[in-house]
Amino acid sequence: MEHYGLIVIGAGPGGYEAALRAARLGIKTAVVENRDVGGTCLNRGCIPTKSLLHAAETAKSLEKGAAWGITAGSLSVDFAAVHRKKAEVAEKLRAGVEGLLKQKKVDILRGTGTILAPGRVAVAGEAYGADNILIATGSIPARPPIPGLELAVTSDEVLAGQERVYESLVIIGGGVIGVELACVYNALGCHVAIVEALDRILPNMDREICQNMSMILKRRGVSVNTACMVSAVERDGEGLVVRYACKGQPGEARGEAVLCAIGRRPHTAGLFGEDFAVDMERGRILVDSQFRTSVPGVYAIGDVSSKVQLAHVAAAQGAACVEALAGRGPQVDVNCIPSCIYTSPEIASIGITAGEAKSAGRAVKVGKALMSANGKTVIADGERGFIKIVADASTGVILGAQLMCERATDMLSELTEAVVNGLTARQLARVMRPHPTFEEAVSAAVEDLLGKLEETA
Repeated sequence: MEHYGLIVIGAGPGGYEAALRAARLGIKTAVVENRDVGGTCLNRGCIPTKSLLHAAETAKSLEKGAAWGITAGSLSVDFAAVHRKKAEVAEKLRAGVEGLLKQKKVDILRGTGTILAPGRVAVAGEAYGADNILIATGSIPARPPIPGLELAVTSDEVLAGQERVYESLVIIGGGVIGVELACVYNALGCHVAIVEALDRILPNMDREICQNMSMILKRRGVSVNTACMVSAVERDGEGLVVRYACKGQPGEARGEAVLCAIGRRPHTAGLFGEDFAVDMERGRILVDSQFRTSVPGVYAIGDVSSKVQLAHVAAAQGAACVEALAGRGPQVDVNCIPSCIYTSPEIASIGITAGEAKSAGRAVKVGKALMSANGKTVIADGERGFIKIVADASTGVILGAQLMCERATDMLSELTEAVVNGLTARQLARVMRPHPTFEEAVSAAVEDLLGKLEETA
């Protein structure tokens, strides 16, 4: 029986990053995968979604070209070709990951990994031994028990490929997945309706961001229905109808198709043998701060165990788990989590918001810069946006930042670095940011923040 220092079950961002880190540390490693290397993020999530968003942004740019005296004739969208290009991008990245694993001498075991006992995993009828086992099986789309919801498609299905853009689409769920895909289909000419159970879309983000995005979507023709509880999905002729109740009043949204984007749940199907189990809660594997499960030698990271389901969180946890196994401290702070939403305009956030600070009874000051005064934003004809920076009122230490503007996701890391390292507003003000850039708005937000801090000094 082949024996490894570490067997990783799941080759998504968490799994393959853990395997690569283990191999670099001299641990004999194998990674188990029953689908494509790269997991959901690369094959059915982040990369395919962002590929479609890029295509949608390209279409929007062509439409705006006339304002600059640039016309390209009538605009048409070959959605099948868009999906082919998306598949090419995924294939290129997948080949790169597989090449890295091979280069670092990580064995790829094809099939479903089933833990038979501590230190023993079965894959495709073969048994393998391991000093340690790391579960990184990710998540799958959730389907709540709503009558008729089987008629809806999931993000996995719409990202797999389509011959044409839907004429109309109802999206159940106004979270990140639902809003990103609403932007894609709306930009490509589809009539989109969002039905969200909570009182606002993107409910985990800063309230002003939620309100701004809702307003922008409505201006683009998207129907945004919040505080609406879906009761059923029914077939209606050649289309579907979503029935819901909003503040006690019945309502409905009709579309050629319905997308269920209510969330994702941990994927553990086939993971445990008959005589093996770990402690779980509502389908999620329970772990401690070192990613240890209730069974010694068995660890879990990423969506299968974490409440924050993001690819970069899984990757950081995977690396931290392996570093702990090797007796090292984590290289990355896994508790300071940047969040990015690839809408138009982009949304990015780190740390706490002013609202969260108020709820916690913590005194803060907020510096804000409106992007309407930013040269690059004006040139790009960017939507209404802003950058907000939150700092402790007495020390000036940066506690969080929220961005809603062009290139927000690319600008977030500077502010994440400030939060992680406890930098102050005055330290951020020492940085000279080039002009003209989107990022110089960070300087404007810092200047506004310094002014407010000095008022209370």
